[in-house]
Amino acid sequence: MSIAQAAAKAMLSDALLQDSPGLNRIGHLELELPLDKVIKFVSVGLPLLLVTMAFAREISLGPQISCFPPSNFTMKQASYVDTYCWDSLMHHEFDSNGNFEERSLWVHKMFPYSLLAMAVLMYLPALIWRQLVMPTLGSDLLFIIDELDKSYNRSIRMAQSILDMRQNTRNPLTFQAELAKKKRYFEYPLLERYMQCKQNSYFLVSMLFLRGFLLLTFMTAACLYLAYFHLSAFLQDEFSCFVRTGMLRDQNWVPELVQCKMIGQLVFQVISVANGAIYVLLAPIVLFSLIRLFIWDTTFFSVYEVLPALDLLNRRRLGCPLNDLNVLLLFLRANVAHLMSYGKVRALFHQ
Repeated sequence: MSIAQAAAKAMLSDALLQDSPGLNRIGHLELELPLDKVIKFVSVGLPLLLVTMAFAREISLGPQISCFPPSNFTMKQASYVDTYCWDSLMHHEFDSNGNFEERSLWVHKMFPYSLLAMAVLMYLPALIWRQLVMPTLGSDLLFIIDELDKSYNRSIRMAQSILDMRQNTRNPLTFQAELAKKKRYFEYPLLERYMQCKQNSYFLVSMLFLRGFLLLTFMTAACLYLAYFHLSAFLQDEFSCFVRTGMLRDQNWVPELVQCKMIGQLVFQVISVANGAIYVLLAPIVLFSLIRLFIWDTTFFSVYEVLPALDLLNRRRLGCPLNDLNVLLLFLRANVAHLMSYGKVRALFHQ
């Protein structure tokens, strides 16, 4: 045996992969695309951060208004006016005909809770994805990853077999005949048929579109709500509170209306502007995550085309990219760290 043949055998032996149980791998698979993760963390985390700031301010300062009762009010009566006006949060006034009107300003008090509801709505698409898609997606990825690693090992063993045949067979015709008998060893119909089946399936791609559509819908609704919040409530930071009630009902010397001012308006305004601006900037990213589904992502699988019978993407026309196969190719590239054969294929055949 020549030194070159011995070196080739040693290199092929070292290139073989060790068997790895798939159950240990499935728990570490990336079942969300990196861009979708960023969108989820920003869209959900931002309102949670802002609502924490709003609640912290309310807890530390108490009522978010400052009322101006008559100077003859006692401290207890003034405190009662502040508490009552913050709890009721109603603006009272007389119209041009002298009729008594009232308008609710509860949008101020409900603003922190609306941010909390906003965060729950933004998490809803990710929750649907987690419950309905992740189990199926995990099994699909695990099967393809295992088959790719097995196909790589079969190719390495076949190369070892060809090397042994060439060493032991002196007649070229005999060598060609023996090689033809082993052609079936290169055929992996299971993986190819599985991918063809996924090319005619639309569950994963439809769920990705549903996730993006729900996110865009919820972000649009959130921006409209914040705009309404500005137009309806932030244009009025002062209001008249009807205080002749409760312990002050029978006090004729108490005026009916007391002027109050909202002291937390600037904080709410900054919070709403920040939230709305981030959602406006996030919308094009969500659109990009949907537009990329219209383009085939073959960069990952092109590495494996050097292996026999794995040139699946070049042997047949791919057609429309809106199918589960394209989605699986995106997730395979995101899970390339779990493919033990990927680095070896690139090192052996793409130098």
